[in-house]
Amino acid sequence: MLKIIGILILLLLTACNQEEKKDHIPVNWTKNHSTKLNKEFAVQEEIDIRLFLEMHKDWNMKETGSGLRIYIYEEGKEDVNYLAKEGDLVELQYEISGLDGTIYDKTKEDEYVEILVDKADVETGVQEALKLMSKGDRAKLIIPSHIGHGLIGDLDKIPPLSVLVVDLHILNIHKK
Repeated sequence: MLKIIGILILLLLTACNQEEKKDHIPVNWTKNHSTKLNKEFAVQEEIDIRLFLEMHKDWNMKETGSGLRIYIYEEGKEDVNYLAKEGDLVELQYEISGLDGTIYDKTKEDEYVEILVDKADVETGVQEALKLMSKGDRAKLIIPSHIGHGLIGDLDKIPPLSVLVVDLHILNIHKK
């Protein structure tokens, strides 16, 4: 419900064209209002994530300082001590879904994508997770919206303010 209210407020604030602004009464919206609204979104997301994890107790998630949760459920068999670093090219397969199980995007079984660590236009949460993984690792991630696609989603498949559940498989890491 809070997500919908926030989106409506955003739409109202940005929907006015210049002519309407002449007759428009200024909105008394401050930085404090935005901060409070963001905190409310974060609290609701945290509740949603905890409820989701209650249904997936077998996922041994570790939480980072950013709020990313990661569970490496299968470790790679080679180069296990080599973690991806900034500038490395990572070949991976993925599936991105919402907490409700809706699949937003995924690679085909016989395909992979290449991502430059800390250089690509990829969710901050995925970038953070890549630096915690080695070649061959498979991991489940829970990415809060603030390190995912945020307030606007991806304008295509991922809705605004979505917590993402990502399954990653690192196929290869090419050192920079």
